Amino acid sequence: MMCSPETTTPSSKIILSAAASLAASAILFQTINNVVPTSVQDYFNSCLQRLSIRLLSQLTVVVQEFDGLIANHMFEAANIYLGEKQSPLTSRIKVIKMEKERELAVTIDKGEELVDIYNGVKFKWVLVSSRNDKPVSNTRSNQQGFAVSETRHFELSFHKKHRDMVLRYYLPYVLEQAKAIREQRKTVKLHTIDYNGTDYWSSINLDHPATFRTMAMDPDLKNMLIEDLDRFRGRKEYYRRVGKAWKRGYLLYGPPGTGKSSLVAAMANYLKFDIYDMDLKEVQCNSDLRRLLIGTASKSILVIEDIDCSTEMQNRELDNKAMSLEDEKVSLSGLLNFIDGLWSSCGDERIIVFTTNHKDRLDPALLRPGRMDVHLHMSYCSFSGFKTLASNYLQVQDHPLFRDIEDLLEKVEATPAEVAGELMKSDTIEVALQGLIKFLQNKNDGN
Repeated sequence: MMCSPETTTPSSKIILSAAASLAASAILFQTINNVVPTSVQDYFNSCLQRLSIRLLSQLTVVVQEFDGLIANHMFEAANIYLGEKQSPLTSRIKVIKMEKERELAVTIDKGEELVDIYNGVKFKWVLVSSRNDKPVSNTRSNQQGFAVSETRHFELSFHKKHRDMVLRYYLPYVLEQAKAIREQRKTVKLHTIDYNGTDYWSSINLDHPATFRTMAMDPDLKNMLIEDLDRFRGRKEYYRRVGKAWKRGYLLYGPPGTGKSSLVAAMANYLKFDIYDMDLKEVQCNSDLRRLLIGTASKSILVIEDIDCSTEMQNRELDNKAMSLEDEKVSLSGLLNFIDGLWSSCGDERIIVFTTNHKDRLDPALLRPGRMDVHLHMSYCSFSGFKTLASNYLQVQDHPLFRDIEDLLEKVEATPAEVAGELMKSDTIEVALQGLIKFLQNKNDGN
């Protein structure tokens, strides 16, 4: 964690200052020894002794922001954790608002002292900042200037006897609390391929309102998916024990308009996982595919939509391929190694979602467990799905016209998108339901 315990005092400045004060006090005391009463001398000596013992019994753990070029996760965690520990006694705080974040980030300012209590033990945190002037040469003008940078670190001070408790329990506790705070604050991001980015990705906030409650899909299928996601999220040690990468693949298949993309958004909002949207047509080669994988973070959903539209991913047993292999940018073997080979282990807690309108066109190698573990058929709108949509769009749970709609939905194949489109045409419940009935009757009549 890059936390270096100092074995003397809270900091070199403090001990030097204390030593100088003690020396000056001793000289002063000797000078006025003849005029100060003995009782005052004894009290003064007692205070000096207690101060010396307190300083020498303190241990300081230094938590640096960087170890060379590598960011220290302990520093970041302490920054987040202490930001939640502000009290009315805090005199200075630092507030940051990132462009793509919704909430303010509050941290302690440099030089500010913050006291934390853990299991009855008092800990003092101080953020220390120092200025660095590094020489930088300008090759064009053949001149040398100075780049101003800031070096920051936390100093955590406590009694020496708590050293083991701090390293074994307190600092891991800070890490866990920071992780929980980070998850609570997290804004789900939607990433798209950007070859100008450092990791080939750029992102925006995902403001999609879809949730499992609003999804118009079969209730049993919805519950099965939620249970599978919960089981996957809690199986870190299980995947490690069986020797498999901590990932899971889902195939969403069915006709257009059945809510495949909305279901991906609902999964992301439920798990608070970022979405990485990968269009295989934008991937130039297999090596770029690997770099894109490395650029995705843990706790994320990688989405490959319309996988059947890439002919190389189609069933190799079919003879009617419309394009030659020379037109393909990414090979099937490259994709398989990407999702189920060595490169698939570059990260934890990843979900890969494939969508297709034509499952039968996919190569069987893609459909195997370990690649597409769960196959979810997104079907036409059922009556239970309609009731969900009616609740969402009209805020109605029941109506006499529901029976007519139920009978028509048993005869007509209508997608949830089509049903939702009809319900949006009027804010009046009666008018909207009558319009849907007319639409379904026309479909049933072949119009």
